[in-house]
Amino acid sequence: MLDRLNHVAIAVPDLQAGARVYRDTLGAKVSEPQPEPDHGVTVVFVELSNTKIELLEPLGENSPIQKFLDKNPSGGIHHICYEVVDIYAARNRLVSEGSRVLGDGEPKIGAHGKPVLFLHPKDFCGTLVELEQA
Repeated sequence: MLDRLNHVAIAVPDLQAGARVYRDTLGAKVSEPQPEPDHGVTVVFVELSNTKIELLEPLGENSPIQKFLDKNPSGGIHHICYEVVDIYAARNRLVSEGSRVLGDGEPKIGAHGKPVLFLHPKDFCGTLVELEQA
């Protein structure tokens, strides 16, 4: 079902400072900030040869990232994203096997313009998992 690793997401309290670390200190290519109001975040992508790092900053008062940062003020790994060929088939299989999909269970359009779903961390070794249709 899983295809390739799409990205690892890191919540940061200051997106510009996080981008500077990856761009200036580590020498990586970093995208421009991209607001994602449907997900309550502003993101930048750090481009690597084999995957991406997504830096997330809260956008708005009800951002789920703010809740994460309240518990982890310095930031930290928030989720890992895997690509799947058919997000609906993946969701249906996972739900039939007892996995929990967060939200209403319907895919939303993510930062890459593709359908995404999030899976409950208690069902996946304590890790919030995002699935993105390839």
